[in-house]
Amino acid sequence: RIGLERIIMVTNIPLSRPAPGAYSSTLFVRLGVSARASSAPLPMSMEEAQARGWDEIDVVFVTGDAYVDHPSFAMAILGRVLEANGFRVGIVAQPDWHSSEPWKTFGRPKLFFAISAGNMDSMINHYTANRKVRNDDAYSPGGRIGLRPDRATLAYCQRAREAYKGVPIIAGGVEASLRRLAHYDYWSDTVRRSILLDAKADLVAFGMGESTIVEIARRLRSGQTVTDLREMRGVAYALGAAESEAIRTRSASDGPVIVLPSYEEVKTDKCKFAKATRRIHLETNPYNAKALVQWHDCQAIVCTPPPLPESQQNMDLFYDVPYTRRPHPSYKDPIPAYQVVKDSVVIMRGCFGGCTYCSITTHQGRIIQSRSKESIVREVRELGSREVTKGIVSDIGGPTANMYEMRCVRPEIEAICRRL
Repeated sequence: RIGLERIIMVTNIPLSRPAPGAYSSTLFVRLGVSARASSAPLPMSMEEAQARGWDEIDVVFVTGDAYVDHPSFAMAILGRVLEANGFRVGIVAQPDWHSSEPWKTFGRPKLFFAISAGNMDSMINHYTANRKVRNDDAYSPGGRIGLRPDRATLAYCQRAREAYKGVPIIAGGVEASLRRLAHYDYWSDTVRRSILLDAKADLVAFGMGESTIVEIARRLRSGQTVTDLREMRGVAYALGAAESEAIRTRSASDGPVIVLPSYEEVKTDKCKFAKATRRIHLETNPYNAKALVQWHDCQAIVCTPPPLPESQQNMDLFYDVPYTRRPHPSYKDPIPAYQVVKDSVVIMRGCFGGCTYCSITTHQGRIIQSRSKESIVREVRELGSREVTKGIVSDIGGPTANMYEMRCVRPEIEAICRRL
């Protein structure tokens, strides 16, 4: 058996625990004020980038959705927040995955590829609950199907690796987040291994990613390597065989690391699958969650504790950057998903319900994070001034809008609560 210190050194898991009510860093307060985003959409070609005076791109964002510059779309909010913090972002939307050429649109990215299957899981996007192919894709121009592959995260990460060897690949979004550990796959009726091993991604950044993606960009720009990012919250990664062997003898529930039943066990034993799933759900409170380790043969998958909830100040900054709130002008056909949200205002995220049939708590966190009333009113007034809205706001909401600004009234209890 090896000591706790060796475990921490190998896995880079921080020991410190946040105080209840402690929010994520004030990174955006420091950087976001001086570096405002452009009112033009993010570039989808090198010509558009050069028109901004950019000769290279820091982060190339590859997504399975059409690019809509609206905060309800992941590539828009993440890309705009990066831009507001001084990073140059290029969007590669719905690329032809049959070759790596689209991944070379902007040349070699200076920092990393950010990979997402899109706002929806690509398999749910493609198939009904009866496994029948859907007739349309709401996130594609004209609702056309076939513009993204099945299990898009895998294909996109592999093409990024093929296009430029050595460029860090960071996967995120619902598809990657919910597959960071061994998981049941409805479509094949099997338990599949962590997406990290199949996609060959360097990291999976799980949950809502604004603070995480800016911290990744900031660290890589400062000269750190992708291995140095393992100490961050909200990331999952695969250890190499040698590193994995060093933690093989760790007990299942001791210290800051919890070893889950292995992939081989949960694949063949339903009780162990249930035990692993329950343990994962118990580790969703960022104030007391522990790091998780799961073996896949001779490799260990490490999942650090969830990210801290965003402060209201950060939430305001995310939504206050100047989105065009329109699809990229290169699109000629309407994008159905945009029509649904174009006049809506997001006011919060997260859910403390923990329903087992829903991914909101797992992905967005159990702690409600709300924008200020002042920020919401600013957006409503801006919407009212746009001709396309005709002065009508369709809704102000979020995944659990009736929970707006609801928090545990006793921080000392919130810090230790483990209720599902």
